[in-house]
Amino acid sequence: VSYSIGLQIGFNLGRQKVDVNPDALFSGIRDALAGKPQLNPDQVKQVMEQFEKDMEQKQKEAADKNAAEGAKFLEENKKKPGVKTTADGLQYKVLKEGNGATPKPTDIVTVNYRGTLIDGTEFDSSYKRGQPATFSLGGVIKGWSEGLQLMKVGSKYQFFIPSSLAYGNRAVGPDIGPNSTLIFEVELLDAKPGPTPVPPSSPQAAPPARPTPKARQ
Repeated sequence: VSYSIGLQIGFNLGRQKVDVNPDALFSGIRDALAGKPQLNPDQVKQVMEQFEKDMEQKQKEAADKNAAEGAKFLEENKKKPGVKTTADGLQYKVLKEGNGATPKPTDIVTVNYRGTLIDGTEFDSSYKRGQPATFSLGGVIKGWSEGLQLMKVGSKYQFFIPSSLAYGNRAVGPDIGPNSTLIFEVELLDAKPGPTPVPPSSPQAAPPARPTPKARQ
């Protein structure tokens, strides 16, 4: 259990890209468990407040840098042969055109895909996992939802997604920073209708309300 807790702490710090001294971190845990802290509560508060300010500044700098680099990339990319741009800024390139059905906004789709940053860093790949991904178009980033509705089953497209159609100013995982432009190579394998929404019952057809039991005191 102790080792597993340590792993979770390490993974969380790694995802947040927090640079820590493992020896000092262990000392802090050990001192806290022993009831012998080397800093008083006010000192801890002061240190953590400064740490949060530093992290916010780093996030802002990273967001500004990613936004500028993404805008430059998209401006140059849209001029390349075969690249098309939608009204809200999604860029895409047809690698292979299929002849199947086109997904609707509420459909369930099955795809193979590979995702990279504009510098080529790969952050996700269904090919490497050896299994396609299946999901609802209503549950993905806007760039994916819009892009997949341009495709037919059997198609393979490349999407160049600005941050406004991806994760915005949020960092996601260890690789996707705030305001990151994302590139996806997507192969649409299947599209099926999603669950049919159940219309709300009319007042006449609604079952009578039942009294709610009182919570125990």
